Amino acid sequence: MQTSWRIGSLFGIPLLLDPLWFVILAVVTLNFGLAYQQWGPALGWSAGIVTALLLFGSVLLHELGHSLAARSQGIQVKSITLFLFGGIAAIEEESKTPGQAFQVAIAGPTVSVILFVLLSAIAYLLPTDSLSSTLIGDLAKINLVLAIFNLIPGLPLDGGQVLKAAVWKVTGNRFQAVRTAASAGQILGWSAIALGFAIDFMTGELVSGLWFILLGWFGIRNATAYKNVTSLQEALLTLKVSDAMNKDFRVVDADSTLRQFADLFLLEPNSTQVYFAASDGRYRGKVSVDDLRLIERSQWETQTLHSITRPLTEIPTVTETTSFAEVINQMENQQLQQITVLSPAGAVAGLVDKGDIVRTLAAKLKLRITDAEIKRVKEEGTYPPGLPLSAIAKAASK
Repeated sequence: MQTSWRIGSLFGIPLLLDPLWFVILAVVTLNFGLAYQQWGPALGWSAGIVTALLLFGSVLLHELGHSLAARSQGIQVKSITLFLFGGIAAIEEESKTPGQAFQVAIAGPTVSVILFVLLSAIAYLLPTDSLSSTLIGDLAKINLVLAIFNLIPGLPLDGGQVLKAAVWKVTGNRFQAVRTAASAGQILGWSAIALGFAIDFMTGELVSGLWFILLGWFGIRNATAYKNVTSLQEALLTLKVSDAMNKDFRVVDADSTLRQFADLFLLEPNSTQVYFAASDGRYRGKVSVDDLRLIERSQWETQTLHSITRPLTEIPTVTETTSFAEVINQMENQQLQQITVLSPAGAVAGLVDKGDIVRTLAAKLKLRITDAEIKRVKEEGTYPPGLPLSAIAKAASK
């Protein structure tokens, strides 16, 4: 469910605002408002809120750096969101090479460093000890801290993305690179939580300690999400249709009359839903029961299944070696509930549907998905909540 509010767009990229952003806006305003009280309450609090807004303007430019670098590589950027911990750019897919991934990762900190230099120069030119000089100088320092903090080597920070690009370059394995950077992020997250509790215990500064704990929790949650998505992407690219296909179909004689077919199969209480017609040792195609209903019953005695059989070349098919990512994309693009699987010889090897894919993934990745949920997926053709396979398969295939 979308909880963020759209407040506009920049370079065609939607800008979203999370409601929790107002919490950190108030905290930053309070911090700087108190610091600027030497210039009087009115000026002090006004400068405090201006500093807070300019800070988030800097965060926005930081994320815009990532976004424009990604767009220069042909990657779509869905949105930029300002929230409790700063900002995040929702980039649709992974860069194609380690070098390009590094460019996207380093773009944000580069923008922050440039802002630090520009703002420091402006503050230097303004009268010393003036409110404007102090405000701009503080903003310059914050941008430097933002750049340095984001370069800590662990996902989801930019430094984690840089680490991922480096490991990817050395190993040639993007998935291993993400897992390495995500593990580093998890370690950093737990370290931040431990530091937060230590600050609370040793100094009694509950707010500072709580902030470190929240940062650690955020880091662990997002690093774990990176790992989970990467495991899914890798599985979707390595698992093949042959690992999941079922045999829930029947082969019938293509030379049978429509009446014989209807009497033998369609009147069975548990008749299968999928039939393939064969004759002379060859598959002729898939029997269309819907087409049968369009033929006058008076003709059922004379017409054979050939009349309602659609050749395999005219129906959606995949091969046994097709990856999960490819078959998911094909089913999504063609709005299919299931698809026919062909052997290397062009014969029908089986069928595969979304439930088969989910069941195989659950077994492979030890996901907690019940048989009842898999049955629902088969019947309704929708993936389980929290398992956006369509989006992940689309990103993995690019």
